Amino acid sequence: QVQLVESGGASVQAGGSLRLSCAASGRSPENYALAWYRQVPGHEREFVAAINYRGDGTYYADSVKGRFIISRNNAKNTVSLRMSSLNPEDTGTYYCAASIVVITRSSGMDYWGTGTLVTVSS
Repeated sequence: QVQLVESGGASVQAGGSLRLSCAASGRSPENYALAWYRQVPGHEREFVAAINYRGDGTYYADSVKGRFIISRNNAKNTVSLRMSSLNPEDTGTYYCAASIVVITRSSGMDYWGTGTLVTVSS
């Protein structure tokens, strides 16, 4: 089992930046690909970004390419999401998730955190 705890959610103005962090613990989290998803009430959870277990492969949703950067520190078992040029469409609850291989659909993830809320106001 892998446990995931997100932090860093906040309310920011459009154009601002924010960094989310996720602490992973449990059974060998360094062997899992890690990802960020987000969800707005009434909508499906959508893929945002993912990183492979080595940290040398990253994947992004088209909507965040060039604005978000995902990174991980396997020594500390953390994954971060640096978000810049935020706009109101980035508002949502952001979830950290783990899977054995990189997957960009929510149904394929093995473990989930409880989420952290990001609100972007115009």
